[in-house]
Amino acid sequence: MQEQDGSNKFDISARLEELRRDHAALAWEGSFRDYFELVTQNPRLAELSHARINDMIHAAGLEKLNEATRDEVTRYKFFSGELFGIEEPIARIVEYFKSAAQRLEVRKRILLLMGPVGGGKSTIVTMLKRGLEEWTRDEGAVYAIKDCPMHEEPLHLIPAELRRDVEKHYGIYIEGDLCPQCRYALEHTYGGRHEDVRVHRIIFSEKQRIGIGTFAPSDPKSQDITELTGSIDLSTIGEVGVESDPRAYRFDGELNIANRGIMEFVEMLKVDEKFLYSLLTLSQEQNIKTGRFAMIYADEVIMSHTNENEYVSFAGNKKSEALQDRIILVRVPYNLRVSQEERIYYKLLNQSEVLRNVHIAPNTLKVAAMFAVMTRLEEPKRANVDIVKKMKLYDGEDVEGYKSKDVRELKEEAVREGMDGISPRYIINRLSSALVRDGITCINPIDALRTIKSGFEQHTGITLDQRERYLNLISSARKEYDEMAKTEVQRAFVYSFEEMARTMCNNYLDNVEAYCNKEKMKDPITEEEMEPDEQLMRSIEEQIGISENAKNTFRQEILIRISSYARKGKQFEYTSHERLKEAIEKKIFADLKDVVKITTSVKTPDPDQLRRINEVVDRLVKDGGYCPVCANELLTYVGTLLSR
Repeated sequence: MQEQDGSNKFDISARLEELRRDHAALAWEGSFRDYFELVTQNPRLAELSHARINDMIHAAGLEKLNEATRDEVTRYKFFSGELFGIEEPIARIVEYFKSAAQRLEVRKRILLLMGPVGGGKSTIVTMLKRGLEEWTRDEGAVYAIKDCPMHEEPLHLIPAELRRDVEKHYGIYIEGDLCPQCRYALEHTYGGRHEDVRVHRIIFSEKQRIGIGTFAPSDPKSQDITELTGSIDLSTIGEVGVESDPRAYRFDGELNIANRGIMEFVEMLKVDEKFLYSLLTLSQEQNIKTGRFAMIYADEVIMSHTNENEYVSFAGNKKSEALQDRIILVRVPYNLRVSQEERIYYKLLNQSEVLRNVHIAPNTLKVAAMFAVMTRLEEPKRANVDIVKKMKLYDGEDVEGYKSKDVRELKEEAVREGMDGISPRYIINRLSSALVRDGITCINPIDALRTIKSGFEQHTGITLDQRERYLNLISSARKEYDEMAKTEVQRAFVYSFEEMARTMCNNYLDNVEAYCNKEKMKDPITEEEMEPDEQLMRSIEEQIGISENAKNTFRQEILIRISSYARKGKQFEYTSHERLKEAIEKKIFADLKDVVKITTSVKTPDPDQLRRINEVVDRLVKDGGYCPVCANELLTYVGTLLSR
């Protein structure tokens, strides 16, 4: 209720009333004649299940992103808020729905997602289910014969003799037949008058068992096929007399209620064979065999997910060949891009309360993601590529000497990449254990690597060989973090770092341009002509290992990049070339290394050193996303590194 002073307070009663009005506004009921008028105006109201899901996905829109290969990849916004780094599997799933929406043969197949645990398989299905609930509440309105347990498409009331004329005149395609209960109601309740049958609008809901079904395997001895296909209603059998009367049957199995929507088989390959047989006729013939009735038409998307071991066993079983032929397999491997892995962790951690009380230092999730991604990568076959370089290339980072063609070739030579390794769940579990320790206020990258490492002993799925490999990868991630930490401190120590870097870069570029064009330079004060400053250029280039023999090539490359930017009307900055940026930053850091080393490693700093330390901490907190705790820890850590 509103406060006396009229302030805007949340009023639960008013909001509930508003919600009831919204629900009431969605309600619609009329005769079949009324519904047919609606369909003639908007034929999409009567579309089949695959087309409905296809429309839902594409209605959210598309966006383009540049993969590490620099190829443009389509990202479907429908999935982009929850799933990261698995654009290729999602594209294959969308391709399936796009084909099925055209009523091609693929719609008569089961869509099976196969991949490692924690890879996003069940999330994909869940998003489709939740999406359908919202879609049918909004643009994707669905209408059904009232009181039909299978939420029947009302157009099934049109006799087969008239359907060709309906399609010819209105362009409306009709597929399927009435279920036994609707057929009985048409004859006995409505006296055979199709146009009088009542129709109402429905909203798909998994909780209310409308249009969305879910079946999970349990004890095969106690689980009965009736969970899928419905069962005899013993309370009415005495009244109607025979079991074949539709009034004596509950058409409430998961396959029945999922009609016109989606049916999820959780770990389908774990269920008893008798349940899989029901899928044979449903997938191929779009019919359900129920009790003592003829085949019952059902229009639904069948999706399932499983792990690789289960699928390999299934594929090797000769008895399951008929079902294998009715499956479209989509591999869903782990994400292989560090930046996307970070987004997964942020999403999962933001769902908890812990982040309100504990700060996560910059680069903490990135370092954890680097380790996780490296465990999923296959060792490169090329002698000049190591696992760290491969990780960076996959994430779109520029690595000297490698082009997009090399990245594609690396991916092509890795057959099972992403099907093994550490799952996001393991990383989140370990980070969670670190976040909830008593007295903890902040965790940093070293804390993350330490807790990940300590969990190896408890992880039942890690073999001795894998453990040895993972320990080496922990060391690799630690080395990468060491460089990141030095760079962070370097930036904080340099007052107005950007301006200093820009000045140094412009000076370097002036000298490079004069050198490459074989021109003299003018002293800015005396205007005296002089040779390009070779010592300055080499002092910067040597920071990134450019040899004397390679300097000409590097300098020409810089000029070409500048020309390219100029043609596009863009300003060339020191950050425009990754290698040049690295060289400039390392040069500045090298010039200040002694100052940083002395300041960060001294145990009892003098007033001047203490002032400098406080300034650096303030800068890390203000501009770098650090808190005072992790900022001081970073300085101490870098001081230790520089003292080695």
